[in-house]
Amino acid sequence: MTAAAIVLDWIIGDPKWPTHPVILIGRWIRWMEGVLRKDGDSPERQKIKGVLLTTTTVMVSFCCVLAIILVARAVNEWLGYAVTTWLISTTIAIKGLKDAAYLVYNPLRKGELADARKYTGYIVGRDTDALGEEELTRAVVETVAENIVDAVISPLFYALIGGAPLAMLYRASNTLDSMVGYRNDRYRHFGWASARWDDAMNWIPARLTGLLLILVALLQRGLSAKRAVAAIRRFAHLHPSPNSGIPESAVAGALGIELGGLNVYGGVASERARLGWPLRPRTQRDIVYAVRMLYGVSFVVMGGLLCLLLVLF
Repeated sequence: MTAAAIVLDWIIGDPKWPTHPVILIGRWIRWMEGVLRKDGDSPERQKIKGVLLTTTTVMVSFCCVLAIILVARAVNEWLGYAVTTWLISTTIAIKGLKDAAYLVYNPLRKGELADARKYTGYIVGRDTDALGEEELTRAVVETVAENIVDAVISPLFYALIGGAPLAMLYRASNTLDSMVGYRNDRYRHFGWASARWDDAMNWIPARLTGLLLILVALLQRGLSAKRAVAAIRRFAHLHPSPNSGIPESAVAGALGIELGGLNVYGGVASERARLGWPLRPRTQRDIVYAVRMLYGVSFVVMGGLLCLLLVLF
């Protein structure tokens, strides 16, 4: 079912239906935040409420999906398989990530910087109004690299361990982090548990992703697996996230470019760790190469799953 979910995502992607599980999880989080978070709360009280938000969100997500699958299986075993496959496919976003990257690449290719900046702003939090081609490319490549963990390997890892319920629990964890896991005045304490939980959930998948990216670099022409290994060893620990530095360093090393550097958020400059070696200038084509690495990872995973099926059956 996990292999079928990958194929389903390759073909259909991630339609933004109002009933899409991730959209429903997001609405739950926003509602719970309104109920729990109060501006006058002490930091300790905010943390306790943040733990409650994280715990209830992941457990409700897990239990709801489990209940849906059990009901579907009670009606018909094949319906149960179909529902499980669809639910797993909603936790991954290979096609969605590619589409988001190409939404920036296509205007860049045509020299339409205004549109490229606008669409880059949809996928990153930094200010994009003044970015040129190199910086727009960097933003997209970093997003694709980081999300190979969040949108591909982590949900598949948990789907293999615990099926659709555990995959959805992971997706809920990641959605929590993306909505409240910020180190700003509003969420520094309230979102602390969500951010730390997401870090823990991604710890093993991020390291598996590093290995898979090295393998992809070995298999794809024009990429350097040796540099990918060296970049992970040299730069990954410099990233503020314990996990994101691994895929970003691997992609930077494989492509021979530098990621990281100066970002601006709401007019405030922030220097991010520089990952990889600037062996050449970044170009719009690096977006294409990053997407190829994304799909390469998914092909390797699919190949592994098919081999496992052959051995078992």
